[in-house]
Amino acid sequence: MPTKVIAVANQKGGVGKTTTAVNLAACVAAMGRRVLLFDLDPQANATSGLGLEKTPGASAYGALLGDGGLLGQIQPTAFERLEMIPSEMDLCGVEIELARSENHLGRAARALRPVAESGRFDLVLIDCPPSLGILTLNAFAAAEGLLVPLQCEYYSLEGISMMQRVLAQLRDSGVNPGLQILGVVMTMYDGRTNLAQQVVGDVRTHLGPLVFETLIPRSTRLAEAPSFGQPILHYDRHSAGAAAYEVLAQEFVARAGL
Repeated sequence: MPTKVIAVANQKGGVGKTTTAVNLAACVAAMGRRVLLFDLDPQANATSGLGLEKTPGASAYGALLGDGGLLGQIQPTAFERLEMIPSEMDLCGVEIELARSENHLGRAARALRPVAESGRFDLVLIDCPPSLGILTLNAFAAAEGLLVPLQCEYYSLEGISMMQRVLAQLRDSGVNPGLQILGVVMTMYDGRTNLAQQVVGDVRTHLGPLVFETLIPRSTRLAEAPSFGQPILHYDRHSAGAAAYEVLAQEFVARAGL
């Protein structure tokens, strides 16, 4: 089965994007799939969230600029079947360098090709920066689908309409003709508030079957887990957050054809 490449993206920060990337990767790995989490965000929160150090030279910086490959950047994690390409601060400078390069939107796709062809992974999840800059667009060019975390708040739909316009441009320009949104996951859900229920209803009305059934709750345990370098499944297996991501992983695996 060919390796699936899915980007986890939302240009708005603080919506649970990295939390979703880390925990979904861990839960899919726990289901028996071989998963590579590719941290393409210079903030490197996914890297520390899986307990890895932010080490100079460990990121995709060189591979994106054509110096070396990504296979050599893959590191094991403490979790079975889950490996990682970490990030660190040098990725901040890669946007400027890429902007001056030819084929600047196709660098991640080219770098990921040997990883996909190696047969080592069933799934590559790319954690994107919270922007629509060159790194995120590289992830979009390399991916076959996007997973979009949306916070349960009023402005959530505005962000997804902007993302849909960018996807249409990438398809129409031939950069990635097959790119689609695989799904939208509602995060930070608090069922006690009318606002959260209303936002979920509005998003489902606008986006229909794109929205996953699983709602990710607002949770202290989910917020604590990254500081211990662990996904919620390992930090507190019996928490509501762990249960939600386990169910989301089942939905995701079915939808992605894994």
